[in-house]
Formats: sequence, C-alpha cells, structure tokens
Amino acid sequence: MWDEKIDTTDRAAPLSPPPELRETFVRPSEVQPGISLHFTPSSPLPLLAGETYLDTSRRDCSSLSDRKQSVGPLLSRHTFSPLKFRFSQKAKGLILTLLVLLLGFPAFAHVGSPDVFLEGNAGPYKLFVTVRVPQVIPGIAQIEIRSESPDVREIRIAPMQLTGPGSQYAPTPDVAERSKTDPQFFTGNLWLMEFGSLQVRVDADGARGPGHLAVPVPAVAQRTLAMQKPLGFLLLALMLLLASAIVSIASAAVREGDLPPGAASPPAKIRRSRIALAVAAAVVIGILVIGGEWWKSDDARFARRVYSPPQLDASLSPNGHLVLRANSGPIMAGNPRRPADTLTLSNLLPDHEHLMHFFMIRTPQMDSFWHLHPTPGRDDAFSLDLPNIPPGHYQLFADVVLSSGFPVTMVGQLDVPAFTGQALTGDNSGVTSVPIAESPKDDPAFTLPDGGRMIWQRASLPLKSNQPLSFKFDVQDKKGQPAHDLEPYMGMAAHAEIVRSDFSVFAHVHPSGSVAMAALDLAQMGVSPDSQASAADSMSGMAGMNMSGMSGSSEPIGSEISFPYGFPKPGLYRVFVQIKRSGKIQTAIFDATVD
Repeated sequence: MWDEKIDTTDRAAPLSPPPELRETFVRPSEVQPGISLHFTPSSPLPLLAGETYLDTSRRDCSSLSDRKQSVGPLLSRHTFSPLKFRFSQKAKGLILTLLVLLLGFPAFAHVGSPDVFLEGNAGPYKLFVTVRVPQVIPGIAQIEIRSESPDVREIRIAPMQLTGPGSQYAPTPDVAERSKTDPQFFTGNLWLMEFGSLQVRVDADGARGPGHLAVPVPAVAQRTLAMQKPLGFLLLALMLLLASAIVSIASAAVREGDLPPGAASPPAKIRRSRIALAVAAAVVIGILVIGGEWWKSDDARFARRVYSPPQLDASLSPNGHLVLRANSGPIMAGNPRRPADTLTLSNLLPDHEHLMHFFMIRTPQMDSFWHLHPTPGRDDAFSLDLPNIPPGHYQLFADVVLSSGFPVTMVGQLDVPAFTGQALTGDNSGVTSVPIAESPKDDPAFTLPDGGRMIWQRASLPLKSNQPLSFKFDVQDKKGQPAHDLEPYMGMAAHAEIVRSDFSVFAHVHPSGSVAMAALDLAQMGVSPDSQASAADSMSGMAGMNMSGMSGSSEPIGSEISFPYGFPKPGLYRVFVQIKRSGKIQTAIFDATVD
C-alpha cells in the first residue's frame, strides 16, 4: 500500500512524498552511535537519545519487576550522566579503537540480504516495518515504520529475545520519532547486544486504541571492520610516544630520583640508569608483544563468530535420488545464559507446511528454476527424487528454521547429469526460461503457461538499492481480465525468490515480508496475554496470508499480490514469482536492473 517515495535533502527529516513517484521510500538518517565496552555495574553505558542497553548490574532477580529489568538482549532504558565516567588517556584510546572496529553498516536466513521487512497489523493499524540490522553485534539497529492510516499517534519499539529467557517480559520501550513532514513515518534506533533469535516489539497507539506487532530479527555478526589508516597511524604514534615516555621516566627515576635539586648525577647512577632503561625497554616491548598477541587472539575469536551461510552437502544417485546433509555446528553464541543456536536438521520448525524449502537454479544462465521440498530421512539427512531437471551446474539454496526461531539458508552446488526424473507432485514446482543474459531487461509482463499474464506494476523511475519497496503484481487471465482462480500456495497468496545474477543475494519472501513464517508465529505468540488468540489475529492480518489455506483450503484470493522488500545492493536481479491457479503452480520470471 506504500507506493510513494520520500526524497530527502535532510535525511533526519524526510520531505513530503512527491505525488508522481511510486513504489519506494527512503531510509532515515544514518546514526553515528557511541560504544563503550568493558563497563561494570558502577560504570553505566552512555546512551544516545532513544537507545536502550542491557543492565548488567542486575544478576539476581527476586521480583517480576526485577526480571523485567534483567532479562533479554536489551531490557532496560536508563539515562546516566556522562560525568560518572572517568577514563585514563590510554583507556580512551582503547575505547576509540574498539569503537571504530565495532561500528557496523547495515549487511540470515537469506543470503546477502541483510534487512528485515514485514507488512502486518498492529491491532487496527497496518504497518510496514523495516529493521536495518547492524553488521556487527553489539550494534545499533535502525527501525523504520510506515503506517497506512494517519490516525496513529505514537509508536513504541523495544528489542527482546524471540524464545527462552527474556521472551516473556518486554522491556521499557523507546518512543519512535515521528517525521515532522510525513506524520505516517516513524524511525527509531535500538541496541542489539546478543547474537541469535531476537525480536522487535512494536506497540502502536491511536484513535482506534492500542495495537501490537512483533518482528523476528536474526542478529549475527556479518563481517569484521578494518581500522581506518589515519586512525592506525595516530594510534601507532601515540603508542611510540607512550612507550618512549615510560622508558625515559624509568631511566630518569633511577638516575635522578633521590638527588637534591641541581645536583649532578654520579657515574654510578648513570650506569644504573642505563641498565634501568634497558630493563624498562624490554618490559615495554614484552607488554606490547603480549598485547599484540592478545589483540590477534581476540580478533580471531570474533572472526570465528562472523556468520556465513552454512554449506549444504548434496549427493545425487544415477536415478535422480538426491540426499542433502548440512555441515552441523554452532551458528552463534551470544548470551551465556542460554545455549548457542546449533544447526542440526533433526530439530526444525515447519515453515509453510514443510521443514525445508529447497531451491535449484542453473548457473550461470538462471534459466532453470526449481522449488522443491525434501523430506527428512535417516542420519540427519533430507532426500527427494528429482523431477525431470535439465542437466547442468546448479546453485543450491535450502531454507530451514531452527527450533529457536532462527532462520538459516544453506548453500551448495551440484552438477546434474541427464536422467529421467519423477513427475512433480504436491507443492513442488519448476520452470525453464530464456537465460538472463538474453532476456529483455525490466520487462514488466510475463506470459503464464495457460496464456494468462502477470504484470509487474513498476514505476517508470529506476529501481534503487537499500530502499523499502512494495512489489506489486497483477495476475490476468488469457482474456486480459483480472484472474479469479488464484488459490493459497502453502498458506500464502504467493511466494517470491529474488536472486542476484552472481548469486551473492538470495531472498525467499512472501506477501507479509522477508521473515520466516515459523519465526513470525513464535513472535506473535507473545504479543498479548491471550497469546493464542493474539497470534491467530495477527497472523491472519499479515498481508497475503490465508490461515485457512494453511489447513488445505482452496479458497480463491484476489488477483493483485504484493511483496515488501528492498534490494540490498545494485546489480542485475531475477525475480521468480510463484502462484497457484486452479490447483496448478505457475512461476513468472522478471529481470530487474537495480542502481
């Protein structure tokens, strides 16, 4: 429903949307946060306006109010005076270094697609929520919320765990800032202090009363950040200055420490001062060597926690029987109070009626696309008999949701020879088309197998990266009229897979957004005391979701479908849009150039 674009000259205050622009709106201003590490209960963390942090000073909680302040990734919001901090110059230099290393830029279940998009209902209010997840943890997530209706007075946001300790007790929320020029657009910033399955709780209040919405957020470190060269040179110079000062002070103390003012140093003291200089120099060098090794060890430890898509091992028999295994292991370790998420195919949540959504795309042409659903077997493996797939080299993507609600996309590759496969059954689907290098770029129409068409309602302006979009498609029958035979496909009006031509980006999205439905279900279960009814109401309000379809209903749905999403970086993309009409699965293909 959000088809306008806010063009800003002042990123902190978006301007009114020009009426001639459609489909996009821009992100709010970049925030340059401050980070203070290694703090103690007596040295609270300095806060920016509208931010929260974990109160580490509270370890034992004897009351419900205490529990609300101590559990979760970021469960307390306090304001402390910066005058309470007393740092030495050396400590300030270390904090500045860590600040540069830990600040992240926005970069999970998806591959190379960092941000979280969700379109859903917070009670009576329809919201489009974008969460810009930081690339490093701890880090600041930027929250953007657009309300479809103008009667929302206030929106509050808070981060918390998705499951386990801390998921039942919401912290004191922050008030999102309303744009002065666009009253339906709100922004805020939240600290994410832990790895793993988190959520952002959104509370909306307006003329029609309060409403609540929970947005699952997988929080992982995406990369390490290199130190800026000017800062490196500055720290090197300061280190040399400090080291030479320490050595000089030690030598001078031995040579002149007990002499009266103006007295000359005897030769014996001069000799002892030289020995002291050598000893001090050796000690300083030793400290620097030990510090350097500690730094390298700590850096290597953090680098091991940087998330990358797990590898998928695929083996194909001559008769087309495919067996899939994951390289099991820990995904991340964040809060020591709860176990780390571990990738294992024996403990998954069903997502859209299936434990795994498996995709095969022939490379480099991208002209053969298959969406399949392997079933679990023995030895922590999944398997299926492949349909008649054209031979070639295929890029593999496998979506699963861990029991904690953390979504994972595994990646792999497979060479497929010519063989006679099985017929497509159930929710399995596939399509072949012209190679992406030969297809007309940015063509908004695709002809479906039955003669109907799917039309991408695109604006005439070029697509831009890092902007939330509402992808809108119209489905027409072969007479050019709105199609009336659409049915829910695995509980949704449609599914879409968005893939960059170099396969560095893969996103499996739905009309409700980019979040996994299993994780969304977990998040919605806790938005009110009546969690069962709340979850059903919230899930049924998600865009394009048909709850009756989850149980096998074939109730027709509208001919217009939409997906909230934003391209993470420029490039050439192929978009596969899948629908179900009169019991048959159809896949439309669109190519898009993104600036």
